[in-house]
Amino acid sequence: MARVIDAQRQEQRFSAYALQEVLDKPIEGETPQSRLKQVGMMTVLFMMHRSGEKLTLANIKETTGMTRNTVKESIDPLVARGILTETIVKNSAGRGTAWLYEFTPETANRLGVGANR
Repeated sequence: MARVIDAQRQEQRFSAYALQEVLDKPIEGETPQSRLKQVGMMTVLFMMHRSGEKLTLANIKETTGMTRNTVKESIDPLVARGILTETIVKNSAGRGTAWLYEFTPETANRLGVGANR
């Protein structure tokens, strides 16, 4: 029962945080459509994080069905807001590079999701 309550609290914190950080704090020149897209992307990333998936550009692309460029365009504002960090790492094959996204420690703490995986 405690796990269910913890999950519900985590989801409530996420909703409040996403709305506060994105909808209540627009970036100059940003459209309402862009802010709504950011909240949607945050939801996808939050669920992926909770299930233990790495937040790589390829994984996000596979999960959402979006193109690589569209995923990147949706995530860039979240990086600019300080919600996510982006790092270039070796890809899963070890031969090339991949974009890895993680919630900043401050964001992870506010969402109650703990350390990045």
